[in-house]
Amino acid sequence: MKHKLILCLVCCLLLMRTAHAQWIVTDPVNLAGNIANTIKEIATASKTVNNTLSNFKEVEKLYNDTKRYYDALKKVNNLIGDAYKVKETILMVGDMTEMYVGAYKKMLSDPNYSPEELSAMAAGYAKLMERSSESLKELKSLVRSGALSMNDKERIELIDRIYNEVKEYRAATSYFTRKNISVSFVRAAKKGEMARVNALYGSADNHYW
Repeated sequence: MKHKLILCLVCCLLLMRTAHAQWIVTDPVNLAGNIANTIKEIATASKTVNNTLSNFKEVEKLYNDTKRYYDALKKVNNLIGDAYKVKETILMVGDMTEMYVGAYKKMLSDPNYSPEELSAMAAGYAKLMERSSESLKELKSLVRSGALSMNDKERIELIDRIYNEVKEYRAATSYFTRKNISVSFVRAAKKGEMARVNALYGSADNHYW
């Protein structure tokens, strides 16, 4: 019964609107796997960003291509137990990617970072993306075959482990983003450029990381 709940979760992503048409997710069991593959592509693309906004466009495009999945998943309500944690795990990966894409794009236009620092930041985000991708692939494998190879207790424990794993990755992404941006604020304060940095990243009340 619990395995059916998990399958129902992804099946709830039936109708999603684009700007011009309505379409259907025809293979819902692959949702986590499809997102995992895109996150892996984002991680790979991040390693070749080369500190320019033009090179970062590929990363941004990959994120925008999967954002519709996250947006539709947020609308799924009344889930309990295993199904709820599957949903939240996928959404946390979406949060991680949003933090990275949103913040790093701004960092690329921030003169308070050196090219070497930007490369190191991209590498850090890439590592977090890769780890979350592996967790989603494991989740996909569980959704597809868990009922055949595991009992309820084993499946619940595995879902809990993956959920907690991704929760840690999300927290690490948030911390990494805050620490990186704090460097710019410190340097801006020394140069008397706080207004410019506040305009770039927003006030503390508006921070999304």
